[in-house]
This record gives sequence, structure tokens and C-alpha cells, in this order.
Amino acid sequence: MAAARRLLPRWAGSLRPVSSAAAASAGYPKRVKVVEVGPRDGLQNEKNVVPTPVKINLINMLSETGLPVIEATSFVSPKWVPQMADHTEVMQGINKLPGISYPVLTPNLKGFQAAVAAGAKEVSIFGAASELFTKKNINCSIEESLERFDEVMKAAREASIPVRGYVSCVLGCPYEGKISAAKVAEVSKKMYSMGCYEISLGDTIGVGTPGSMKDMLTVVMKEVPVGALAVHCHDTYGQALANILVALQMGVSVVDASVAGLGGCPYAQGASGNVATEDLVYMLNGLGIHTGVDLQKLMDTGTFICNALNRRTNSKVSQASCRL
Repeated sequence: MAAARRLLPRWAGSLRPVSSAAAASAGYPKRVKVVEVGPRDGLQNEKNVVPTPVKINLINMLSETGLPVIEATSFVSPKWVPQMADHTEVMQGINKLPGISYPVLTPNLKGFQAAVAAGAKEVSIFGAASELFTKKNINCSIEESLERFDEVMKAAREASIPVRGYVSCVLGCPYEGKISAAKVAEVSKKMYSMGCYEISLGDTIGVGTPGSMKDMLTVVMKEVPVGALAVHCHDTYGQALANILVALQMGVSVVDASVAGLGGCPYAQGASGNVATEDLVYMLNGLGIHTGVDLQKLMDTGTFICNALNRRTNSKVSQASCRL
């Protein structure tokens, strides 16, 4: 694939948050924390193993964009996710800039201990609102997964390491179909009560709509404070930005996204990538919501990783702004 630099048109290049007051008056948060999940969630589904130096360079470039959180890798067994087998090398190879968090995914106590040994200062645990998905993803029941989390939470408290919690399949499951909002709320509440400072609600297969997002959040927000919630939307049906907009209107101010729209899920057949970080930032800028992210640098990073993977970007903003 020929290298191509994507440049914002002049009129779009100046598109910064118009006015945070305008965002607030429209019912949106003044500021949104963007959690970049590309290096982990974006790359874990790649069929060919991505070279470690490419992963390190990707994270280093993302660090220069102004993103406050970059999920770096996953301390899972290489048998389950071979793409993440180089987790220690990645964690020890990146330039960790002050003010940026580099959380890693840890499925169990063994993964947590390995992550801390590699220098991790924040971790994430992941469960689901679906029994079958939990079985496929981490090889246990929801209840058993919560017991595993308890071990990690205890060790994290002792080490003063913050823990973020993921709940997958909040708007649908590839194995069970529709998931009840009450089940999502139940799992979210348990993870929050265990000590997770933030709960990221994942539409893992991207089947959600603004209506189902609103219904689910209405129920979950009765159990978990909105300030502790994030949304994680895949764009399989082209609904991700619309779903995020609804979440913003309901008070959510943390959004997960993946540079160039990379991603999928090894255990969710047919799931396409996460919402592209470029597209999310473009939309937030247009709403007058502050992110602190440099869109042009983000697009350059997307170009880098797409060239490295020999694939086309899934970001509509980058596609529209491409200059060959």
C-alpha cells in the first residue's frame, strides 16, 4: 500500500471545540476523556502477528497526540491471544509520558502479577453480561469471573493500582442475542462495588442503536454513578457515533475508541472495528467538547498503523481527508 498523508481540509483543520459553553448549554459534557484502545483491542484480532517495534511506535505516536489514556497491551495467555504474547516487551519498550495512563488488560491474578512486574501502573479486568460469551472469552461463568476479579482487586488495592472494569455484550451477544439491561446493570454494579473506578460498557458486536443505548444506560445509571461510566462502541452496523451521542446526552463523559477504527473481537464472529478515534474527535470538536487531542497528529498515527498493516483506514474522517 502506498503511503498517503491524510490532511484535514483548511476549513476542517481549524475545527477545534467551538465553545465549551455551547456544549454545556446543549446538555453535553464540557470535556470528554478519550480512552485509546487501538494498541490492544484494535490489534488483538489481527491475523498476522504485528511486530513488537510497530506496536511500540504506534503507542509512542499516540502519546504525542494529547490522548490521556492509551491501553497498551493485554497480559493474557499467548495460547488464547497470540497477538499479545509480547506484552512485557511492549510495556518496557514504550516511552511513558507524564500525565498519560497506559493501562493493560489482566484476566486473572497471574496476568496482574506479570503486568505489575513489567511496570504497569493501571490495569483493566473484563467480564460480560452474557454467560456464553464469558465462557468463550475467559473460559468461566460470570460468577466465576467475578471471583477471579476479587483476587485481582485485592492485589491491586495492596499495590495501590487503579482498576478499570469492562462489561462486554451490553447491547447484544453473538451467542445469546439480546441482553437484558438488568443483567448489564447487575454485573456493572458488582464490578463497581468491588472497587473498579470506572466501568466501560461495551457494545462488542456493534448491534446497538440509540434507542437500545438509552434504555440500557437508563437502567445501569440507577446502579452505577454516571461519572463512573464509559461507553465502548463497535461500528459493525454504523451506529457507533449515534450511540455515543446518546451517551453524551445522558451525561457520560468517557469514551473508548480505536485509531483508524481498528479492532474486532476474537470471540465475537463478525464484529467489526471500534469507532475510529479520528471520527470521534472530529465529532466532539464540532460539538464544542474539549478532548485535548490533536486531530492531525491522530490521523498521521492512523496512516502509520494502516501502512504497517497494509490495510485501509476505517476512519471516515481520514478517508475523506486523504491526499495521495
